[in-house]
Amino acid sequence: MSEFNRRDLADMVYRPIVTEKATLHMEQNKYVFEVIPKATKPEIKAAIEDLFKVKVLSVNTLCLPRRKRRVGKFAGFKPQYKRAIVTLVSGDSITLFPEV
Repeated sequence: MSEFNRRDLADMVYRPIVTEKATLHMEQNKYVFEVIPKATKPEIKAAIEDLFKVKVLSVNTLCLPRRKRRVGKFAGFKPQYKRAIVTLVSGDSITLFPEV
């Protein structure tokens, strides 16, 4: 695996996705993130390991279809994005909601 630029890796992950299905995945030590559409699995793995200091076991990705959006008489599309489901090694975890 080649070395990635740390500055580029930080820009690859937009945000964690918190839905009902994503919270069910958290019980299995899987976390869902929104990433840039051109990101590859090795890049996503390196980005998550660098940002959260955890060990990633596997990465599954999916590109969602474009959704139509209408505002008045103007029709367009919502921006397309890619989801990454990241499985961590047992014992590691990511704190998405820190205690204040």
